[in-house]
Amino acid sequence: MHAFAAVADETRRSIVLLVAKEGELPATEICRNFQMSPAAVSQHLKILREAAVLQVKKDAQRRIYSLNPSGIQEMETWLLEIRDLWNKRLDRLGTYLVKLKKERTNERRR
Repeated sequence: MHAFAAVADETRRSIVLLVAKEGELPATEICRNFQMSPAAVSQHLKILREAAVLQVKKDAQRRIYSLNPSGIQEMETWLLEIRDLWNKRLDRLGTYLVKLKKERTNERRR
């Protein structure tokens, strides 16, 4: 599953935010923050793992979750590309508006 599809769900975004704030969290601690069954949280964690948004390490019987830098980087790269495209569009719009304003000022002076 693609990272953006994984974080399209509000619960999964909340899980990612929780893990981002805390650094590393065991699955049991993640479950305590949600009013759903541990099995349901586990399914969300599985989707986030498969999408490479979260990574997991085993510590005896515990599973410790943290952000996966490569999955986060994939989303960040895409968002930066979109922001760059919009900035270019807004710059062109700004240039056009300045040109239009100058033309109108020149017309009034005549």
